[in-house]
Amino acid sequence: MTKQEKIEVIKELQEVLESTNVLYIADTDGLNAQQTSELRRACFKGEISMKVVKNTLLKKAMENVEDKDFSGVFESLKGNSTIFTSERGNAPAKLIQNFRKKIEKPLLKAAWIDSAVFVGDAQLDTLANLKSREELIGEIIGLLQSPIKNVVSALKSSGNTIAGLVKTLSEKEE
Repeated sequence: MTKQEKIEVIKELQEVLESTNVLYIADTDGLNAQQTSELRRACFKGEISMKVVKNTLLKKAMENVEDKDFSGVFESLKGNSTIFTSERGNAPAKLIQNFRKKIEKPLLKAAWIDSAVFVGDAQLDTLANLKSREELIGEIIGLLQSPIKNVVSALKSSGNTIAGLVKTLSEKEE
C-alpha cells in the first residue's frame, strides 16, 4: 500500500469515526469466505456497517478525530480487527451474539459508545442488554402517559366535573 493510499484510508476511517457514536472492534480472524459473507449479510439486514481495517491506520484515524477520545480502545488494536458501526448502541452486540450461536467468532475486542469504553469479550452481554435510544424514549413516554391517563379516566368516570374529579382522585389516594 502506497503512502497516498494509506492517507486516503485514514481520511475515510476518520470520516466514519466522526459520524458515529457507536464503534465496535472485533476479531474475525479464522472466518472462511462463506461465514464472512453471512456476517456481512447479517450486518446489512441490521443496518450495521462492517469494515476490516489495519490497526495502525485505524489508530491514526482515531487520533485525528478531535471531538472524541478513543484512547481507551488503543490496547485492543492487536491482531485482526473489524469495525462495526451503527446508529443503535446494542445492535452490533446483538448481531455478534446471534452469529456466535453458529460459530465462536467474532470475538469482541472493544466497544466505544458515546465516549464510554467497554474492553473485552466479557462485555458482550452487557452491551447487548443496553437499551437503544428509541427504547428509552418509549419507556419515558409510557411513564409520562400514566398520570395523564389517570386524570382522563377520572374525568370520564366522574361526569366531567371538577368536583367529581377531585372526589375520584381522593378515593384513589385512600
